[in-house]
Amino acid sequence: MRTTTLGADGPEVGVIGLGAMGMSFAYDMASERDEATSIAVIHEALDLGMTLIDTADVYGPFTNEELVGRALADRRDRAVLATKVGLEAVDPTGGPGGSPVTRKNGRPEHVRAAIDESLRRLRTDRLDLWQLHRVDPDVPIEETWGAMAEAVRAGKVRHLGLSEIDLTVELIRRAQAVHPVAAVQGEFSLWTRDLQADVLPYLQSEGIALIPFSPLGRGFLTGRFSSFDELPRNDQRRRLPRFQEENLAVNLRIAQTVRELADRIGVTPAQLALAWILAQGEHIVPIPGTKTPKYLRDNAGAAGVRLDAADLGVLNDLPAPVGARY
Repeated sequence: MRTTTLGADGPEVGVIGLGAMGMSFAYDMASERDEATSIAVIHEALDLGMTLIDTADVYGPFTNEELVGRALADRRDRAVLATKVGLEAVDPTGGPGGSPVTRKNGRPEHVRAAIDESLRRLRTDRLDLWQLHRVDPDVPIEETWGAMAEAVRAGKVRHLGLSEIDLTVELIRRAQAVHPVAAVQGEFSLWTRDLQADVLPYLQSEGIALIPFSPLGRGFLTGRFSSFDELPRNDQRRRLPRFQEENLAVNLRIAQTVRELADRIGVTPAQLALAWILAQGEHIVPIPGTKTPKYLRDNAGAAGVRLDAADLGVLNDLPAPVGARY
């Protein structure tokens, strides 16, 4: 797989990474999860060159980090390991569908304790990328980011990143003034393009990497779902506006265009959607999540897809989806 770097001075990674969240959180019931298969998927991802493995302490909570730690126990040096801090579970199973109820916590004392717990669960002595998951409105980002920078100076973390914050250039600059920002993680795909206006140009001018999560529109762009009823009963997408039946019926036109173009050029819809992201600039590493070897290999194949100007024109002209992200 071809590679890029996480920012101008960051580690080298494959241009497609792996988001591990869905292996233990968000899209199914705990009884439906297969840890052995998930670990095999992580191992195969490394074999395919998908070296950026992304998790977070709040996924589960904690169980996703533990799963990734077990998967990487004998191959830690092959992975570029990323996790997050800034959210904490106040009720591990009290939310809709049994998901945790969380709150933002950017207090320095929480950050200092969280790094050691993440390292323990991940069975490692250092992180390659530690990301601030949310910005606590009650704590200036300078204080939170400063506590995270302490972990870099202590040798526990190599690089810092921002993840799913209220992404503005001003906020990124405030963090940069305290410690370099290696990467910014945000939702970015053919049906979520908000970052293109201001944030992506700024990242590229500063040599900061973009890590798009949900690059396949939470599976929508692959054409897997044609109706609301096809979503699993414990699936968090059932609560998202874009997946509601009346919105989904309109949004299916987007997926249909993606499939038609993918069929014409001989790739899968997932590969087409990922290739469009990769065409948006350097230092961009989407992290599609999957628990299935078949889809993993499909995603990895996007690294070899090159789109011409006409193909990009069709995709750039896709309409905005109906419904908010959340």
